Amino acid sequence: MTQITVTVLGCGSSSGTPVIGCDCPACTSTDPKNRRTRCSAHVQIGKQYWQIDTGTDFYHQALQHKLQRIDGVLYTHPHADHLNGIDDLRAFCYRQRAAIPIYGHHDTLSNIQNRFDYAFLEQNNHWNRPVLRAYELPLNQGKNSVLTIEGVPVWHFGVPHGSWTTSAFRIGNIAWFTDLNHIDESIFPYLNGLDYLFLDCLMDTPYPSHLSTEQAFTYAKRINARQTYFIHMTHNQEYHALKHRCPKNCAPAYDGLIVSSYY
Repeated sequence: MTQITVTVLGCGSSSGTPVIGCDCPACTSTDPKNRRTRCSAHVQIGKQYWQIDTGTDFYHQALQHKLQRIDGVLYTHPHADHLNGIDDLRAFCYRQRAAIPIYGHHDTLSNIQNRFDYAFLEQNNHWNRPVLRAYELPLNQGKNSVLTIEGVPVWHFGVPHGSWTTSAFRIGNIAWFTDLNHIDESIFPYLNGLDYLFLDCLMDTPYPSHLSTEQAFTYAKRINARQTYFIHMTHNQEYHALKHRCPKNCAPAYDGLIVSSYY
């Protein structure tokens, strides 16, 4: 069996928490669970170290959590809060003296390659920029996974994020579903038997490209993971107030949360 350990580097929305200039209860809280950087995760799979997204706060997240190696990146979509720290992958390319593979949906990879074209050139002697290789992941349409890491299968799903398509992932018995407003019926059979589900939960007010609190609660109950953690939360989701409302086996995530599973 292979151990999978997920560290939540950030569970905040695109504005982070605290929000600039805001004096709401969450933004003025001294509780570290109310301080949320942009949404991303670091995943150790056996002896490999993978990243889910490299958002605006990636540099500080990498320092805070003393990240030493990245063997690959799974990108959910190319919005700034999930992508714009991509240049800081160069430190890992330099340390490892190797290109880093990135994986994602066709549209996501096309967007990344257009905006950060320099990152896909051949390496030079200085390693003064990221050196990346892009690999498109097909969507799961059968029982077989689309990628295997250290013997652990990775399933890849397309979910709507307003007019965009976001990639959601199941890695062994852990799933990461951020930035979505709906889960198609065809995906649910792939989500049976989860140990951990990380699920978008923006705020109480319905929003066209994210799950509201009640929508997230409904999906969490249906998927019925052993434990669900809510991510991509705005400052309107004060940690303790949301935790008090959560269904059984559900809770808000927080920056620095670590969970482990075996597959």
